[in-house]
Amino acid sequence: MATASARLLAHGRCARLRLSVTAKGSTRRVRARAAERSIDELKAGIGDFYDESSELWESMWGEHMHHGYYPNGTLRLDHQQAQVDMIEEALRFADVSSVSRGVDVGCGIGGSSRYIAKKYGATMDAVTLSPRQAARGNELNASAGLGDKVSLQVADAMNMPFDSGSYDLVWSMESGEHMPTKPQFVNELCRVTAPGGRVIVVTWCHRDLAPGETSLSWDEQLILDRICDAYYLPKWCSVADYKDLFEKEGMEDVRTTDWSDEVSWFWLAVIGTALTPQGLTGVLRAGPKTLQGALVMPLMQLGYRRGVIKFGVITARKPNAAD
Repeated sequence: MATASARLLAHGRCARLRLSVTAKGSTRRVRARAAERSIDELKAGIGDFYDESSELWESMWGEHMHHGYYPNGTLRLDHQQAQVDMIEEALRFADVSSVSRGVDVGCGIGGSSRYIAKKYGATMDAVTLSPRQAARGNELNASAGLGDKVSLQVADAMNMPFDSGSYDLVWSMESGEHMPTKPQFVNELCRVTAPGGRVIVVTWCHRDLAPGETSLSWDEQLILDRICDAYYLPKWCSVADYKDLFEKEGMEDVRTTDWSDEVSWFWLAVIGTALTPQGLTGVLRAGPKTLQGALVMPLMQLGYRRGVIKFGVITARKPNAAD
C-alpha cells in the first residue's frame, strides 16, 4: 500500500512539473491537434477507445464505468459501492420516484440501465458508439434475466433512432463530455423526453467563468487540452452553459449542482488500481489508446485539485402538454 501511495504521489508531482515547464507553444500544438479532429473522427476515436479499454475496466471495476460518490469528500474503500451510490444520489437529486421507460445515453456496458430496470421495473433502451460495449452489455442483460427489459445498441447519441417523446427518464451518466456539439446534444435529450419526463445529465465540466472572464487561463486550458487529446473529447463547457441550454429548450425545474468534492477520491483510486501488477499488465495488453488514457489520469486529479474540472449534475423536466 505504501509503495502504491508513493507511486501516486510521484505521478502527481510529475504531472505538475510537466505543466509548469510547458511553453504556451506546446499548448497551442495540443489544442490544434484536438481541434483538427472532425466530428466523425471523434466518434470513431471514442468507439475505438471503449472497444479497446472496456474489458479491462470491467475486470478491475465491474459493470459501472463512471465515478463513485464519496459523501462530503470522505474517503471510503468500497469503490464499487460508491459507483452504485452515484446512481442513487443522481436519482435522488432529480426526485425520481418511478420510471416506466428510460433511455441510457452513452451507456457503457449498461450498468446504469440494468440498475434502473431492476430498481423501478423499467424498460430501458441504451446507446453507445462501441460495438463491443453493446455486445457485452446485452450478454450481461441476458445473464441478469433482463434480456426483455434492457437493450443496448450502437447509435449516435446526438441523433438517436427513437421517436420523440418516448421516455419518462433520459439518463446520461458521464457521456456529455464526449458530445462535440452541446446544443445538439441537449436538444436531442429533450426531444426524446416524454411530456412530464425527466432528464439527468452527470458530466465532466470546466469551472464557471467569473464575471469579466472570456476564457480559462492558458494553463487551465492546457490541462483540459491534454485530457481531450487522450480521451477523444471535444471542447468542454460549464455547468452554467448546460443550464442555459436546457432553459432555451423550454425545460422546467432546471437544477444543477457540483459534486466535485464528492468524487475527489475517485481518480486516486483508479490510478491506484492501474498501478497494481494486474492493472499495469492489463493497460499494456489493452492497446495504445488505453495506455494513452492511463497516462493522463493524474491530470484529471490535478484538474479537480486546481478547480478547473468540475463534476456537474444537471436535471430538468419537460413540461406536460397541458402546462
